Amino acid sequence: MPKRILILDDSEDILEVMKDTLEMEGYEVQGLNFTDDICKAAIDYNADMVILDYILFGINGGELCHILKTTPTTAHIPVIMVSAYPRVLESLGNYGSDDFVAKPFDLSDITDAIKNCFLKAGNDVEHADCDF
Repeated sequence: MPKRILILDDSEDILEVMKDTLEMEGYEVQGLNFTDDICKAAIDYNADMVILDYILFGINGGELCHILKTTPTTAHIPVIMVSAYPRVLESLGNYGSDDFVAKPFDLSDITDAIKNCFLKAGNDVEHADCDF
């Protein structure tokens, strides 16, 4: 079964490009530009990973990451933060994210970060049937 990645970004263009790229890499992807409850979204989608933009409409993606990482039912899910403002993230901490990718990025930066996070979590990225 392919790994499932949930992406939260308020840019439709970025969502579309990342979704298309990651699907070509063999992942199942759901893109959202808003959610009232990040934990519910991750659980409902059965996400193996979450990619969060740092600056969202009215919401700090770092706070959403912190919520995911401190909620027992979602704490195991790797989270990658993306942002065009890496200095802001450095000054405020990483909120418990497993990796960070600065915008603008090459798509290979995202795919490499995903593979590294799965490997760090003890997941064999080459074999899609492995679970957490």
